[in-house]
Amino acid sequence: MVGVLDNQIVACVMAGYEGHRGWLNYLAVEPGQQRHGLARAIVTEAERLLREAGCPKINLQIRTSNHGVIEFYRRLGYSTDDVVGMGKRLESDDKAD
Repeated sequence: MVGVLDNQIVACVMAGYEGHRGWLNYLAVEPGQQRHGLARAIVTEAERLLREAGCPKINLQIRTSNHGVIEFYRRLGYSTDDVVGMGKRLESDDKAD
């Protein structure tokens, strides 16, 4: 999904539903447009569409060091799940973890 203001993309989020859980990935808002409710609006719309598709729960992942984003999602009603996130890097990439 993209958020457009004055013919410019100012926000985006990738939302998906695989029949079991919904996922939100890559939420972003143009820096000059942050703190104006755009992130909340696009997440709310993604939640609406996922709910409409029959999605019972949304998952997302946030780096533990990203306290601001954790607090943002908490304000939207998200909470920490008692799970272990695991990954396996298939290619070397010094820029990612």
